[in-house]
Amino acid sequence: MLTIKEIAEMANVSRSTVSRALNNSGYVSEDAMERIKKVIAETGYAPSEHAKSLRTKRTKVIGVILPTIQTETSSKIVAGIDKELSTQGYQILLANTNLDKAKEIEYVDLLKARQVDGIILVATNTDPLLLKKIKGLTIPIVIIGQEMEGLVNVLYDDYHASRELTSFLIEKGHRKIAFIGVDEEDRAVGFLRKKGYKDEMIAHKLSIEPAWIQKGIFDIDSGRQAMDQIWTTSQNKPTAAFAVTDRLAIGALSFLKDHKISVPEQMAIASIGASEISQYVDPPLTTIDYQNEKAGKEAAHQLLTNIGTKAAIKKIILDYRLIIRDSV
Repeated sequence: MLTIKEIAEMANVSRSTVSRALNNSGYVSEDAMERIKKVIAETGYAPSEHAKSLRTKRTKVIGVILPTIQTETSSKIVAGIDKELSTQGYQILLANTNLDKAKEIEYVDLLKARQVDGIILVATNTDPLLLKKIKGLTIPIVIIGQEMEGLVNVLYDDYHASRELTSFLIEKGHRKIAFIGVDEEDRAVGFLRKKGYKDEMIAHKLSIEPAWIQKGIFDIDSGRQAMDQIWTTSQNKPTAAFAVTDRLAIGALSFLKDHKISVPEQMAIASIGASEISQYVDPPLTTIDYQNEKAGKEAAHQLLTNIGTKAAIKKIILDYRLIIRDSV
């Protein structure tokens, strides 16, 4: 591979002239530029990515921290990020926390050490230690899924989506609606979706029995266990259940089918996620589509906008749509 020195000798110019021409960083006479271009065309010279990163102090790598790589939500978000970044020549470095809070902080440090140009964090909590670590960064960061004060946030409308889904169940005649959630430390999925459900029930003057509210951990089996608790411990059986993710809803549906409880005749099921499998279970799930790929693209767009500049504090709330299927 040619060096700048060799190009300079072949074009009969100085090395500094070649450097200015390659980096578009100063005056180069028209004659000198033509000779340099001719050498480059004849030799097929291309500067290495390493050399370019040394000059620009950019690596063209973006770190993406995910809570898990096993869900369709994560894969869609990453697909959106990749579509936006690849058009600008960026690569992705993935970090999977496996829902471990400590690893979120650890990976922020690791990606900073790897000198990535920016970070996209698909967050599961708003822990003060994590927030302090993020605010100490000198590179731009965009948060997906949780609102963190003073940062660029790409958010889902968890509260209103939950109210709309609960309202839909009420409109269908259900008055006894159970809820399968997750730990409220996850403010978006655990707290805001539960608050939306509760506020809509209160708005319709409907009571909520303690046994109707159960908690899972983002997987199918815990959804099954939660529905087991709801059904076996409720003296006043609910006629519908709202699960905060499709995976929890599919677990609940599995329990109901195994116990010969017909859906939706005896128990309706609705959820949030619009995963691909949600349309193929029996019956297909009524669910809310958050358009996760769009979230990834928007986060990547915001990050690219802020690379090299001071990030503007911005909160972007994405739209959603209710998909009505046979589980209600």
